[in-house]
Amino acid sequence: MNIRETLKKRFDGKNCRVLGFARSNKPLVEILIEAGARVTVHDKNENVINDEKYIDYKNRGVEFELGESYLDSGLEADFIFRSPGFRPDLPEIKSAIENGAILSGEMELFFDVCPCKIIGITGSDGKTTTTTLTHLFLKTEFEKEGKGRRAYIGGNIGAPLLPLVFEMTEKDVAVVELSSFQLMTMKRSPSRALITNVTPNHLNWHTDMDEYIAAKCNIFWHAGAQMLVANAENDVTREIAKNSDLDLTYFSSKKTAYSDIVPFFKKNAKAIYEEDGVIYLDNGKNRREILKTEDILLPGRHNVENYMSAIALTEDYVSAETVRSVAKTFGGVEHRLELVRILNGVKYYNSSIDSSPTRTAAALSALKDKPIIICGGSEKGVAFDTLALDICEKTKAAVLTGDAAPSILAEIKKCSAYDTEKLPVYHIPDFDEAVKKAASLAHDDDTVLLSPACASFDHFRDFAHRGNHFKELVNSLK
Repeated sequence: MNIRETLKKRFDGKNCRVLGFARSNKPLVEILIEAGARVTVHDKNENVINDEKYIDYKNRGVEFELGESYLDSGLEADFIFRSPGFRPDLPEIKSAIENGAILSGEMELFFDVCPCKIIGITGSDGKTTTTTLTHLFLKTEFEKEGKGRRAYIGGNIGAPLLPLVFEMTEKDVAVVELSSFQLMTMKRSPSRALITNVTPNHLNWHTDMDEYIAAKCNIFWHAGAQMLVANAENDVTREIAKNSDLDLTYFSSKKTAYSDIVPFFKKNAKAIYEEDGVIYLDNGKNRREILKTEDILLPGRHNVENYMSAIALTEDYVSAETVRSVAKTFGGVEHRLELVRILNGVKYYNSSIDSSPTRTAAALSALKDKPIIICGGSEKGVAFDTLALDICEKTKAAVLTGDAAPSILAEIKKCSAYDTEKLPVYHIPDFDEAVKKAASLAHDDDTVLLSPACASFDHFRDFAHRGNHFKELVNSLK
C-alpha cells in the first residue's frame, strides 16, 4: 500500500479538526482534503480570511471557526491536529480526547508515513545550526556518491516536510529539528536523536522545568529510536543519557579522554571530543581523527560543539573528507552571528536567533572583542541574572529594548560585576531607536551585536522577522 492509499484508508470520511492555520498546517489541510477527510480549521486570528488558501480550501468544503470564539463549537472529532503553540491539555482538547478523538499534529503525521530514516535534533540551544550541518553533511556525501539518494531538512526549520513524503524513498534521510512544543505529544521517535543541551527555556508556556525536560526526552522514548547523541557537559542531558538503553554517543568540548566522558557502565558508548585542535571520534578502543578545529569557518566554541553533534549523528553515512569540505566553506545560518555589514570600521552582527540567555552567552563568547549589545524582547519566564553577569563582564555597552528590558536592567543593577563607570546601559523601548543608539555609540573597530536573549513576539512575528528588520536598519545607516 503506497502513502496516498494509507492516508485515504485512515482519513476518508473522518471528521478532522485542525488547530491553527499557520505555515505547517496548510499542507496538512491539503493532504487531509485529498484523503477525503471532513476538515474544520480553528484559528483565533480572523485575518485568516485574507490568506489565499482560505478561499481555495473553503471552496473545497473546509469549514473555518475564526476569532475569539474559535473553540466555542467544541472539538469533538475523529482526529485533532494541533499546531505546536496549542497546549495539549486545553480543556476543549481534553474533552474531545475523552470522547474518543485522537490527538496528533503535522510532524506526528510525517513520522507516521515517512518512508525513509529520520534524524531528529532538539535542545535548548544549537538546534538549527546542528540541523543545518547534519543535512549539509548528508547532502554533500550523497551528491558525491551519485546514487540518487537525497537528504531532506525540515520540522522547526525550513519548509514543511509532510508534502514531500510522496517523493521520498527508503534510501533517503530526513533531518528534522524538533521543538519542545512539537515533541510533547509525539508517539514515534527518529532512528537517530540528538539533545544538544537543556537549560531553562519556554517556561512561560511549559508548566515547569520537569515538563520541559520530559518534552525533550520524548525525542527518543518511542518506537523507532536506535541511537542517542547527548552533551556530556550538560547536567540534564548527561543524566538523561545514563538512563537510556540506546546506542550512545557523548560529545564534550571540555574533556579530552574517553574515560572522562563516558560513564564506566556504558561500555559500548562512543565519545567525540577535541584534543590539541583536532576533533576525534572514539569508541573506547581506538579513535579516529575527523576534523581540525582551525578548519571550521564559524566562530565560537559552541560551533565546535555543533560540529561534534552533527559528526556523531552522521557516523557511517558521511566521510571525514566531506566533513572537512563543509567546515571550510559553510559560513553559518542566517540570524546566527551573521555579519551584516562593516561600516566605518564597525562590524554589525545579527544574532536574532538568540532567544535565551544561554544563546546570548554563547554569542558573546564567540566574539573576540567586547561588543555593544542590543538585548531584550518578550519574556519567557526565564531568569536574567546570568545574562546580567555576561553583559557586565563581556560587553562594552548595552542597549536594552522590548518588553523584557526593565527586567534585564533590574538584574544588571543588582549584579556585583556592574560598574556604572565602565558599562553604559541604555533603556530604549523602541527597537528602531535602540539600533540607532547602538550605532551612535560605535567607533572604529567596534562591534554592534543584536543578541536579544528573549523571544521576539512583543513586536515581531518571529526571530527571522526581527533579524531581517535589524538588517534593513543597519543597511540604511549612512
